[in-house]
Amino acid sequence: MADTILIKNARIVNEGITQEGDLLIENGRIAHVDRHISPKNGNVKIIDAHGMYLIPGVIDDQVHFREPGLTHKADIATESRAAVAGGITSFIEQPNTVPQATTVELVEKKYERAAEVSAANYAFNIGATNDNVEELLKVDKTRIPGVKIFMGSSTGNMLVDDLKSLERIFSEVDNQLITHCEDEATIKANLEKYKAEFGDDIPMKYHPIIRSAEACYLSSSTAVDLAKKHDSRLHVYHISTGIETELFDNKLPLGEKKITAEACVHHLWFNDEDYDAKGSLIKWNPAVKTEEDRKTIWTALLDDRIDVIATDHAPHTREEKDSLYTSAPSGGPLVQHALVAMMEFVTDETITMEKLVEKMCHNPAILFNIKERGFIREGYHADLVLVEASRPWTVTDENVLSKCGWSPFEGSTFKARVSHTFVNGKVVYKNGQFDDSVRGERLYFDRD
Repeated sequence: MADTILIKNARIVNEGITQEGDLLIENGRIAHVDRHISPKNGNVKIIDAHGMYLIPGVIDDQVHFREPGLTHKADIATESRAAVAGGITSFIEQPNTVPQATTVELVEKKYERAAEVSAANYAFNIGATNDNVEELLKVDKTRIPGVKIFMGSSTGNMLVDDLKSLERIFSEVDNQLITHCEDEATIKANLEKYKAEFGDDIPMKYHPIIRSAEACYLSSSTAVDLAKKHDSRLHVYHISTGIETELFDNKLPLGEKKITAEACVHHLWFNDEDYDAKGSLIKWNPAVKTEEDRKTIWTALLDDRIDVIATDHAPHTREEKDSLYTSAPSGGPLVQHALVAMMEFVTDETITMEKLVEKMCHNPAILFNIKERGFIREGYHADLVLVEASRPWTVTDENVLSKCGWSPFEGSTFKARVSHTFVNGKVVYKNGQFDDSVRGERLYFDRD
């Protein structure tokens, strides 16, 4: 493929503005953006993007690609491929693999594997435990995005529940702290109540009552209190309740905030009325909750108390999901469909295209200080996506790219579709076809 690509006639969405224009890619970087650019010679590949949105590549700050150790569900190669098909050009992966990535050495092994197989740019969080604070203090925060703390158990059972350990992490670890927040004691008490009534065959609709709003708020408020006490940088993953949104504010621009929050696509899309039809396919931790919770999360997203939209992409096999409540694991695949699902909310005017790009592209880059990505700026890496706003398609098992082979969106028809995805200036995905020779790059973080 030519090293020089000229994208013509696009609707460029960047930093709160949409305007028609052209963009020139040279040597993997954005070389020039203007209303009109003429090719200098015949060695330029021209892409006519008339009528399409051109946006920065989506940065998904929360995925579980299951490698190493759980590769019957997913792996870095398959899930990064699904990600670029969905317009995600960079991802941050979580430590609850086998073995758990709780040492710098184990995290670096994941980086080595991603360099071999990932179609998208990549980064990996290190995991906290009750007894690895000394290891966390070794982390180079320009090379590892953050420290993941499970303040509620989920896949992988990495629960950090010792208050002394939490105090040490929040007071001593000078890095971006990231939490999964659900109160374990509350969940266990709720679970025992419903097991006494139903045994293991608890109806799936009780999942948001077992993993309740109270459980989420107790844990999230504890994390926020610890962060305020120790002046820590805290990012709370996957807010699922309306009451939790009250913990965050919009008084400062994102770059000056110490405490931030994220909403996930499934909590913005589904509500508890969907369990009857979807069952375990929408069983996540934290749980999809009420319609009122969904609406309140949307309000907080739009008024900037919630800063980022992510996926929490976490595949399991259909066989694993087709189990009784107490056996069916939580999580599902989302990277392929996140952007086009959120575009439905652009179509119905719930959110503007500019705001969507802010939450999915700009803000993850700002929050994690990702170097030279997340914006359409001259000199930045050419991680870009062309989106057709009105070219409907329907999700079926046959067109799902995640290794697990299913999607909670099966049967949904989306109006938008990703046409082209560029990773470091190369077309890795184009209208259903992949260039499997393209590899993403390691993300680096511009921190003191």
